[in-house]
Amino acid sequence: MKTHYYLGWFSNFFPENLGRVLQEDIADRKSLAMISSNPSIHEDDGATERSWLDQADIMFDEYHLINYRVQKEDAQTIIQNASVIFLLGGNILNQNRFLTDYELSDSIKKSNAVVMGASAGAINMSAKWLCSKNFGDEVEMSSVYDGIGLDNFSVLSHFDLENNMALVQSELSPLSEEMNIYASNKDCALRIKGDKIDIFGNVYLISHSEIQKLDETF
Repeated sequence: MKTHYYLGWFSNFFPENLGRVLQEDIADRKSLAMISSNPSIHEDDGATERSWLDQADIMFDEYHLINYRVQKEDAQTIIQNASVIFLLGGNILNQNRFLTDYELSDSIKKSNAVVMGASAGAINMSAKWLCSKNFGDEVEMSSVYDGIGLDNFSVLSHFDLENNMALVQSELSPLSEEMNIYASNKDCALRIKGDKIDIFGNVYLISHSEIQKLDETF
């Protein structure tokens, strides 16, 4: 049974109930593969996301950061052997381009690892996503990009929904006619385990141009 976590961004650490569910889901802790969202920048990133896992007492035997410093073939091997694959937060477009350059999407989809994404990483895990300057993306024209497609929906993660609800609804209305969109702010999570969807925090469903707040299930 495949398990996917679409995360927002956490101000401090995972709340206790979310950390507890993660501990249960991540039974195999041999290897953590972190996929950079700034793969050209040669510095250690992923420290914040890793600290969330450390605080939840989820430690691994091996830690791998995948960026352009890692050979493409080695990156594929790391993904294939990973217990958990974590797509890091940061630059959505850079990460999307990197996933294409290194042909990682198919490997991630075939993996039996728990797959997690924070903010930009969560967005790139989804089937499609809207790139728009109104969402803070550095583009002039809005366009829809393909994500990895782990699940057949779109995600808008780590965006100030509460103060921009009309904007979000307007921007995402066309895509919401094609597929469901799950939108969330900080300190939120969406867990897909098999056919079951679990909600943590303030998560909204946008479907056929209508928006509704979902009940928490954690």
